Amino acid sequence: MAPATINPVAQSGFEDATSYDAYRPSYPSSAVSAFLQHLDIDNALNARIVDLAAGTGKFTELLAQREEDYDIIAVEPHVGMREVLEKKKLKTVKVVEGTATNMSAVEARWADSVVVAQVGLRVGYEERANGKWNYTGFPLCGVDELTKSIRSRFANEEALREIHRVLKPCGTLGLIWNIEDYNSPTDSQPSTEWERKLKEIIWTLDDESHRFRHNEWRRAFEEQTRSTPLTVASADPIFTLPLGEDSVKWTVWLEKDAVWHRFHTISHIANLKGEKLEETKNKVYEILNGSDVELNDKGEVALHGMTFYGWTTAVPGSPLRNGG
Repeated sequence: MAPATINPVAQSGFEDATSYDAYRPSYPSSAVSAFLQHLDIDNALNARIVDLAAGTGKFTELLAQREEDYDIIAVEPHVGMREVLEKKKLKTVKVVEGTATNMSAVEARWADSVVVAQVGLRVGYEERANGKWNYTGFPLCGVDELTKSIRSRFANEEALREIHRVLKPCGTLGLIWNIEDYNSPTDSQPSTEWERKLKEIIWTLDDESHRFRHNEWRRAFEEQTRSTPLTVASADPIFTLPLGEDSVKWTVWLEKDAVWHRFHTISHIANLKGEKLEETKNKVYEILNGSDVELNDKGEVALHGMTFYGWTTAVPGSPLRNGG
């Protein structure tokens, strides 16, 4: 199994792991409960969970606090993120290095469920010969059409196989994201005009590294049932289709500075330097000071978004095989 590395954009964008942990949002309790119910681990005492791409543990904390007393392995490739998570000393949580294509610290058929929260660039990449980066983590985003190849398809299958390997037969896989209106897909309409303007900044500065807003995350699942003359032997799905999907909308009240800090945790914004960073920051504050921004008595801004989650079940057996 070839080790996956981290895209340099993600490595540098998430370098300030402490700020990421401080300003990234947690998850609404109603969404978490519904999510865990769909994964069949709500009220399941001592259920075994792999928290893949655990980051600084925003979701891991919620799992560790629950009364089910889950047994959790938190898998994270970024050293700084792992250090922040380890310092939290969460009960029943073991923190290990790994990616979606290489979870060697997790035994086969160990997990009742694998959860992936706020997944993005950090999970795993491999560098292609032409210098471009192909996402080999999970969920597997599509690569540029000019660089797509059998190799990228194999990477998709490799990650799915590795997740399937650590799951018990009929174990569940769940993905959950907090998505601010300004960081949503192009076909999603923000709740307010000022959030639309922030969204415009996000897309104007887009670095073409696929994230939830690019609406590519389902591709890894969909490609399970596609085949070519070279891949027909491995076309059977190892995760059930169609995927279950649901979402919960939310509004949070934040100080303007907190909105900027939260905005700045997005990796390609965090990577801005010098004049470009200052220019972007000034634009954000100009928007936040607009007359159309809803404020409460404390001067806090009403920020809108949703928690989106999806789930599927591992098909028993190993229909996706190396070489068929």
